[in-house]
Amino acid sequence: MTAYDAIVLAGGAAKRLGGADKPGIRVGGRALLDRVLAACADASTTVVVGGRRPTVRAVTWTREEPQGGGPLAALGAGVRCTAAEWVLVLSADLPFLGESAVGALLAAAVDGQRDGALCTDQDGRDQPLVAVYRAEPLRRELALLATEHGSLSGLPLRLLTNELDLARVGAGPHASFDCDTWEDIASARARIREHGTVLDEWITAVKNELGIELDVDTDVLLDLARDAAHGVARPAAPLTTFLVGYAAAKASGDGPAAVAEAARKAATLALRWADENETQ
Repeated sequence: MTAYDAIVLAGGAAKRLGGADKPGIRVGGRALLDRVLAACADASTTVVVGGRRPTVRAVTWTREEPQGGGPLAALGAGVRCTAAEWVLVLSADLPFLGESAVGALLAAAVDGQRDGALCTDQDGRDQPLVAVYRAEPLRRELALLATEHGSLSGLPLRLLTNELDLARVGAGPHASFDCDTWEDIASARARIREHGTVLDEWITAVKNELGIELDVDTDVLLDLARDAAHGVARPAAPLTTFLVGYAAAKASGDGPAAVAEAARKAATLALRWADENETQ
């Protein structure tokens, strides 16, 4: 993937949320800001413009001047902390943005040698805070706007995007979904509990909570839990998967491979146990 820095805008008054700390609101057990930071985990440098708070990974903190000066002022503050040729710009309230959407934006920007690429929502509207910008023209236009208007405070983002040659990328139905109201928050919380996504969301939340980075085949563990529950007893399912995790942690070598090998051994044992019961 193309090297890039990331700027996450985490300020604002959140008036439609009654002044709540929007970046800290949890969706699926994870703060909105942490969910966005996961989408740009490959960034060389990640700058968060806003008040300091605990985050799942290290970031650089800065604030716009004056505070509350709006997204252009925040963007100007963030750019001063970056050095890469490409800058990913995100708002901190995107619960469903994923690494694939970030990759699509980078590919569209780099492929055409343009000034960047921004996401468009399902209605075709530009989302300048889900975008990748080439750093040189971004800095140039921000400087010109600051000179022309005296500062960047209070200026609309369209003054910037109208001056840049940007590709448009439709990044899926939910990538640009942002949480501006409590209704949006409720909708996001309901969506992650849908049948097709709830397990992935839960596993990711648990890994973040425990501070671990491990990609495992969840189907293998689910099959193991099923075999232990059916072949031994229902309480054996969670206890067996715990013991598999413990064994994998003690084993040397690759983590996912260790989990898979321990799960294979336990599943074979569960099947032997069930066979004994059937032959009695």
